[in-house]
Amino acid sequence: MARQQIFHTLAPPRIFLWSACSLLLLLLWDFSGLDLQLAQWFGSARGFPLEKHWLWRGVLHDGIRYLPWLLELALLLAMAWPFGAIKQLQMERRMQLALSTLVALLVVSSIKRYSSTSCPWDLQQFGGTASYLSHWAWGVADGGGGGCFPAGHASAGFAFVGGFFAFRHALPATARRWLVGALAVGLLLGLAQQVRGAHYLSHTLWTGWLCWASAAVVDLGVSQLISRKPARAPAPAPALSGLTPSMPAK
Repeated sequence: MARQQIFHTLAPPRIFLWSACSLLLLLLWDFSGLDLQLAQWFGSARGFPLEKHWLWRGVLHDGIRYLPWLLELALLLAMAWPFGAIKQLQMERRMQLALSTLVALLVVSSIKRYSSTSCPWDLQQFGGTASYLSHWAWGVADGGGGGCFPAGHASAGFAFVGGFFAFRHALPATARRWLVGALAVGLLLGLAQQVRGAHYLSHTLWTGWLCWASAAVVDLGVSQLISRKPARAPAPAPALSGLTPSMPAK
């Protein structure tokens, strides 16, 4: 019970602290330069042998390509026709659940569209034509196709971390399960792309952080909106005289 109370009363400063610490760790990973070394575990000068594997590509890539958008459609419909635990959310939180997921997907896809970073399978070390450059080298062509940062496929799981923020105010246990599920799916999909040579680990981690940060900003905005709503005045109690039966006249 105490753990649930702590989880339920998480304040925005605590969320900010989590976000800042995870960002620092992510920057340290970028600085370490271990992306390329990790990619070499799965690829060689002949490419990535598991690129077209039935599991990593057939099931965990092609098989779920449209699933996140179907789930997003379900969340949009749930604003008017809620189901399951969503029934216990007020309308603003239902809107937040759908909006935070959509915002996360759009943020990741927008950054990816303008990124000049190429995928591991495009590198010369793995039989391609590109040179390895940090994804911080914006506007610098690496000789490949670009458009590989951050990991778009992993956002199919990470984008739904917004459910943690939407549920945490009223249903902390549901919020915890939603968070674990979204992170697990995002990491699994990121692993699938790592094995295939489609992304570096940092691409997946940045996708997770961007989805988390997007959902936190949406949560802050919706919470502010709810706090500014005028409180509904309680119904006036009936007068005592109205409850006293009148005595018949003699």
